[in-house]
Amino acid sequence: MKTLKFKTNIKCGGCIATVTPFLNQMESIQAWEVDVNNPEKVLTVNGETDPAQVISTLDKAGFKAEAL
Repeated sequence: MKTLKFKTNIKCGGCIATVTPFLNQMESIQAWEVDVNNPEKVLTVNGETDPAQVISTLDKAGFKAEAL
């Protein structure tokens, strides 16, 4: 299992609620969390997924991300 980290613009509980169904539907992700207290709003993803897939999924949800 890999751990990937992304800088995002997910900044609040409402944003997390918006991305939840998108990230939860990705079978290659086993767990994820967003640290909204971090200035870079870091999304940590655990699983066997490709960073480009996570970035694309967040884009579909209306958010930006870049791999750290």
